[in-house]
Amino acid sequence: MRRIKALRCRECGSEYPIEPLHVCEYCFGPLEVEYDYDALSKLVTHESIAKGPTSLWRYYDLLPVDSPLHECVDLGGGFTPLVEATRLGEKLGVRRLYIKNDTVNPTWSFKDRVVSVAVTKAKEFGFDTVACASTGNLANSLAAHAAKVGMRCFVFVPADIELSKVVGSLVYGPQLVAVEGNYDEVNRLCVEVASRFGWAFVNINIRPYYSEGSKTIALEVLEQLNWKAPEHIVVPVASGSLLTKVWKGIKECYRIGLIESVRTKVHGAQPSGCAPVVNAFKLGASMPKPVKPQTIVKSLAIGNPADGIYALRAIRESGGVAEEVTDEEVVEAIKLLAETEGIWAETAGGVTIAVLKKLIRQGIIKRDELTVALVTGSGIKTSEVVCESLREPIRIQPRLKAFEEALQKLQL
Repeated sequence: MRRIKALRCRECGSEYPIEPLHVCEYCFGPLEVEYDYDALSKLVTHESIAKGPTSLWRYYDLLPVDSPLHECVDLGGGFTPLVEATRLGEKLGVRRLYIKNDTVNPTWSFKDRVVSVAVTKAKEFGFDTVACASTGNLANSLAAHAAKVGMRCFVFVPADIELSKVVGSLVYGPQLVAVEGNYDEVNRLCVEVASRFGWAFVNINIRPYYSEGSKTIALEVLEQLNWKAPEHIVVPVASGSLLTKVWKGIKECYRIGLIESVRTKVHGAQPSGCAPVVNAFKLGASMPKPVKPQTIVKSLAIGNPADGIYALRAIRESGGVAEEVTDEEVVEAIKLLAETEGIWAETAGGVTIAVLKKLIRQGIIKRDELTVALVTGSGIKTSEVVCESLREPIRIQPRLKAFEEALQKLQL
């Protein structure tokens, strides 16, 4: 049964064949995968999904691939825990809070979702080299998936990204290119490289397919809530693609009959030092104005977000809001989540939790409303940001009396 119709321009609606294309030749708008929803409504059911693998590929029919399921590039990403955050909820003053914990993916971030789809599609198109522009997490994931299938891999990153993310790429054996510049400068270079060398850049010429992988985080949330849409979902915003696809996934599930209603308000979360989408939302603008990133949240430090305009549309269409938080609030939120729920998030997750806290205080998220916060990457990747704010260990001699004396001081 034909599931995928074409690539369609988000702006003018022009259609293109399923090829490694990403920009409309008429209006230069971005291209997006268009599905045959009548076909999907007959093909996809709760029961058919439940029979699938316990990975993102249980949603195979809703993804833009033609490879047989057993040939899809799969490291086991997706179908991550949806944690009922009781203790965090008590701290924040809400009763129905869940954390979507994507820290447990194979390379410890949600990027395994998009890369699994992108590398599968790159193989279908016959590429032998994959590449990306990245702030770190995407580079880690692409290097791992390329290693899995023996493809040549180049990852381009800002030279100042966290050391753990550099190591988290190099261990898989790619060629890492550290660019003296911010992500937006890295991305501009990669557009030129993609044009010159004809490689499969997953977030450039393979982007329409790559971005569809983000939908799976929304599909999982809906399934894990017994196919009931939450009233709120808080999403960190970098390029804006994740938020846009979360909203698209929810609407698609309604369109093909997997959920009964679309009631979810999608909220965007950014750090104050790089908040172009938040700025535009608060000004009532239709398009984000580029900014120069100045934040510890490297994974969200995209000053000119490719999908910012569409993230804004999704937020407004859903009835959500966009909010920002300081770097100090991010660090405190990382610690709060770890101390209450045992989940160690990277800085992007700290942004999500800090914005969640702010939205609850503002009365936007109310006490009894079903709420999901997306934690998209592991804190092991950004451990340096919390080191100085953690409790100091006690040092003692190996004697019971020494411990008792130290314990007494702690209790004072």
